[in-house]
Amino acid sequence: MAIAEKNARAKAGATSQKGSAARAVDRSDRSGSTGMVLAVALVLVGAALFFLAMGRDNAYPYVIGLLALLAVVGVFSLFAHAAGILRFATEESRNDFTKAMVDSMPDAAVVTEPSGRVLYANPSYLELTGATGETDVRGVERAFSSAPDVSEAIYRLSQAAREGRRHQEEVRQPGPDSARWFRLRVRPLVRDGLQAPRGLGKATVWTVEDITRDRQNAESAFETLQKAIDFLDHAPAGFFSMEPNGEIAYMNATLAGWLDHDLAEVGPGGLALADILAADGAALLRTVTPVPGEVRTATFDLDLKKRGGEALPVRLLHKVAFAGDGTAGSSRTLVIDRGRGSEAADSLRAAEVRFARFFNNSPLGIATVDKAGHVGRSNPIFARLSAELLPVGEVGPRSILSLVKDSSRQGLSQAIAEAAGGRGDLTPVDGALQGDANRFARFFVAPADDPDQPGEVAIVYAVETTELRQLQEQFAQSQKMNAVGQLAGGVAHDFNNVLQAIIGHADLLLMNHKPADPSFNDISQIKQNANRAASLVRQLLAFSRKQTLRPQVVQLGDVLSDLSMLLRRSLGERVGLDMIHGRDLWPVRADVTQLEQVILNLAVNARDAMPDGGKLTIRTVNVPADEMRRHDAKDQPVEAPATDSVLIEVTDTGTGIPEEIVQKIFDPFFSTKEVGKGTGLGLSTVYGIVKQSGGYIFVDSQVGKGTTFRIFLPRHVEAAEDVPPPAPAAATLVAGKIEAPAADVSAPVPTAAPPPARDDTGAGTILLVEDEDAVRAFASRALASRGYTVLEAASGVEALEVMAEAQGSVDLVVSDVVMPEMNGPTLLVELRKANPDIKVIFVSGYAEDAFKKDLPEGSHFSFLPKPFSLKQLIDAVKQQVKG
Repeated sequence: MAIAEKNARAKAGATSQKGSAARAVDRSDRSGSTGMVLAVALVLVGAALFFLAMGRDNAYPYVIGLLALLAVVGVFSLFAHAAGILRFATEESRNDFTKAMVDSMPDAAVVTEPSGRVLYANPSYLELTGATGETDVRGVERAFSSAPDVSEAIYRLSQAAREGRRHQEEVRQPGPDSARWFRLRVRPLVRDGLQAPRGLGKATVWTVEDITRDRQNAESAFETLQKAIDFLDHAPAGFFSMEPNGEIAYMNATLAGWLDHDLAEVGPGGLALADILAADGAALLRTVTPVPGEVRTATFDLDLKKRGGEALPVRLLHKVAFAGDGTAGSSRTLVIDRGRGSEAADSLRAAEVRFARFFNNSPLGIATVDKAGHVGRSNPIFARLSAELLPVGEVGPRSILSLVKDSSRQGLSQAIAEAAGGRGDLTPVDGALQGDANRFARFFVAPADDPDQPGEVAIVYAVETTELRQLQEQFAQSQKMNAVGQLAGGVAHDFNNVLQAIIGHADLLLMNHKPADPSFNDISQIKQNANRAASLVRQLLAFSRKQTLRPQVVQLGDVLSDLSMLLRRSLGERVGLDMIHGRDLWPVRADVTQLEQVILNLAVNARDAMPDGGKLTIRTVNVPADEMRRHDAKDQPVEAPATDSVLIEVTDTGTGIPEEIVQKIFDPFFSTKEVGKGTGLGLSTVYGIVKQSGGYIFVDSQVGKGTTFRIFLPRHVEAAEDVPPPAPAAATLVAGKIEAPAADVSAPVPTAAPPPARDDTGAGTILLVEDEDAVRAFASRALASRGYTVLEAASGVEALEVMAEAQGSVDLVVSDVVMPEMNGPTLLVELRKANPDIKVIFVSGYAEDAFKKDLPEGSHFSFLPKPFSLKQLIDAVKQQVKG
């Protein structure tokens, strides 16, 4: 039978009872024992039969004794009952405090056995189910089973009861007038760890709570809330709520429609303030001055962003509540549309919107300040700049002077004071901004005359000039390096001519002196020191990127592996070496010898920076074009272009390089070492080799922590011209390079054949073109001593005249490159006009690439860099004349 019907019957029964209170059903009394009663009865019956069998006379004393025993037991029982030791098991005597509390519970409670038999039901349960007593009381499963809507819930509760665990369900009970809601709970009668009364160990407690009123109140509140949300969603103004982290927690439908956003996007992980607020307006909203424990409201005229990127001019009434410690909580913001469609006829509104857009979208930071520099109003750019410079947790600067370092405050403060006095046309103030990074700004200060804001005396326009300064410094550094490079190259060229004469004439002297001669050692010392000077000149040429390179396609992993033993010996025992090779390194095109010199120079410098020992790490890795910008070091002369490159990273754990020295380390002859312990050309050589190889080098150093050099070499992509053609049978000159004839692999290999005796003699006519008399004199004597006929010329014009007089008898032209009147490349072009097959050897103190661009494409020549020895000159000439 349904609960509703039972309730009706219970009401009728209650009326018939004339208001008498219902009594609980309690079948849980197990204190008496039927067996004990039967045993006592059997004892008395047996005693009576025994007395009859003995006869009246014989049994009389025993009967008197039994009665006396029973009388004594009765008397003691009366005393025990009076003292409270013994209580009779009547229904009234068992209503103790706990039972009275359960009987008076407003919630229905019933205790059942596993079989479903009701052991106890309080009056509330009897009233709920309509039961009148023990005859018709039923358990929860039977009482609620007639309602199909709750059958599944009853099944889950019954399953929990059988398993001895707690469970709870809320069910809806339909009725004739209205539905009712109940909260059903089930649990074991005895908790784990407690001793159960005899026979009640598996009993289950059911409770039924009528929650209809609570549900009705909740539904009413929900309906009210739905109406409020509906009113807010369709209000003529926009509204949104923002969390402290910038997420939009709520947005009404009006604002969502204005911005063309879906309300489903609003919530955790959905829209953020930056998605709807243009420019740096988010930073501007955070400039509300915090007051601990209070709610602050500020007004902003800004542009909101629609989904498609269009701007919507609005006025924001922004309300923020602050905690006791000043931390901002969630905000509530009212949005008023100030677009053209809302008040098109209001010219004042249109003017305000235009001014707000000029003010907020300006690329300059704008703020109004009082005499002390305290900021009044500001635009989004200024708010963002303030947020970046202020310490974490501080909102809004108290004074604009707090944005700059102490060294810049006096100038800015003076400019504000002059503006407060009404002076205009003030000189801009350059200031260093707060923070660890080197950031700068230029401040333009102008007087303000606003009657509505009498405290505002000046308008400050701030432009960050950090990037501009960096570009200026980079350009100045680049110009300086180029100028120093040109100077070094010019000095190196002149030095090479001087050294060429010294080395050449020293070789001529050594030819005429035997080792036993007293002068032999002196001449050797002259040549040895001249060669040392030539090494320094080569380093200058490397820095000026005018040395001769022989690039080839190399694998950096192989080059560094071959160099590792030499590096370990150079570093010593106190410095550890760790080489980390990237996988599948791209090939690069570089001069192997010069590349090894670069790594060795950096390693030696790192060793000197770790006097107490340390660790040097050399790492190689491929750097795709889109990751190049991430690897650039700050404050460097140039930035590497976005191309695929291979990175060589050399990191030490040494003393580091101070910031004021970093910009000078690549300058030639700059050294921090003691006199006599370095030439100052090591890093300048590294810089020149890397740049001449088409790469870039950056340095990042921290004093006390170490230094990292990063070298980027462009990835070499195999092209058709990179595939070497089949070697010809004879040696040829192509683009200034000597190609040797291919070996005949089919010919038998001679075994233990002694090397042939060296023959330096030759025959032929050589035209020697050199404007330096000392160099020309050495070369002429050297070639003549080997049997060549030498024709001399001091310039290109003179060389053409000599060639005309020789009438084709010249076999080879040995010419300088840089000469007055006519340089070497021009001479080659003129010579080839009359003698297309004439062979030419260029000698120069500059690199081959420095003049190759002045020659027609495909011009054949050979190159011999200055200074060269007598043997190198003879070998080069003999090979060309023989070829």
